[in-house]
Amino acid sequence: MIEKRIARFRQQFETLGIDAALIISDVNRNYLTGFTGDESFAIITKNKAFFITDSRYTEQAKKQVKNFEIIEYKPPSVQEYIKKIVLDNEIKRIGFEEDRISFSEYEKYKETLEGIELIKLNGAVENLRIIKDEEEIELISKAAQIADDAFLHILNFIKPNMTEKDVALELEFFMRQKGASKLSFDSIVASGNRSSLPHGVASDKVIEKGDFLTLDFGCIYEGYCSDMTRTIVIGKADDKQKEIYNIVLEANKEALEAIKPKMACCEIDKIARDIISNKGYGDRFGHGLGHGVGREIHEQPRLSAFSKAVLEKGMVVTDEPGIYIPEYGGVRIEDLVLVTEDGYKVLSKSSKELIEL
Repeated sequence: MIEKRIARFRQQFETLGIDAALIISDVNRNYLTGFTGDESFAIITKNKAFFITDSRYTEQAKKQVKNFEIIEYKPPSVQEYIKKIVLDNEIKRIGFEEDRISFSEYEKYKETLEGIELIKLNGAVENLRIIKDEEEIELISKAAQIADDAFLHILNFIKPNMTEKDVALELEFFMRQKGASKLSFDSIVASGNRSSLPHGVASDKVIEKGDFLTLDFGCIYEGYCSDMTRTIVIGKADDKQKEIYNIVLEANKEALEAIKPKMACCEIDKIARDIISNKGYGDRFGHGLGHGVGREIHEQPRLSAFSKAVLEKGMVVTDEPGIYIPEYGGVRIEDLVLVTEDGYKVLSKSSKELIEL
């Protein structure tokens, strides 16, 4: 898989106008090398590949990184090692991840590589990562399964009078026990009035009877993320809660049915948005319908009204409509979805019917 990724990356060199690429971000470097550590560097030329790391990771790199020359550098300056590779290989134009480094880092590279043209990669690696291969899909599916198992577990754990932080801690502990390395993001556990906050990270608020409780969480398994949201009611749902929940559920399901290759992301967003708007809650759905998920929790494509992207087989995206009413509460229902050859496969298996605890 790694060899194929590098080959696809090199195919972009001519269009980008580069002789080589310097990859320093953890997520892109690891995608192209198979390395699972951090603070290392990769230089990929048209016919060679170099992996630069320090003594903390040299042994690990020799085991994990194949078909790269492993170079151990001595701190403090890795730039001199990069310069030597560039000069030895007569590299005149080198691509760099312009949105992954700070301005001060850029200045250091510019000074060290004087006379060498630094060319923006314009998301070349990220564009490769949009389409997941079989290995990636398997890992994302496993991360999604861990999240599903965590949801079933947490339904038996939640009780009135515990705090949102209690629930978030239990979710994290359970997912780590099941093999997750860490969370995909800080878990959103928002109850009662706080459920109107789309990004209501767990607080000290006590969960009470009558509350909506929104749980948006995921984990990282062998480098790949999962992401799902379910909203439940503590106690019996009243008529307004049922109304709002059912509108969001309808929007989720109708948008899901439209997911397939060649479908415009903005059109899928419109399907869900129109359902919510026609029910009178259009101004209460302020975010896009979804986003890509992979090595990072937010990747391309975006499912939004402003997106120009079109779905392709192998993309993994979220479908997450919501209604958020300040000082009242809110509902979001989110699935993790794989775009297949002729449609979709839902990776989030947890029930979406209204659960009353």
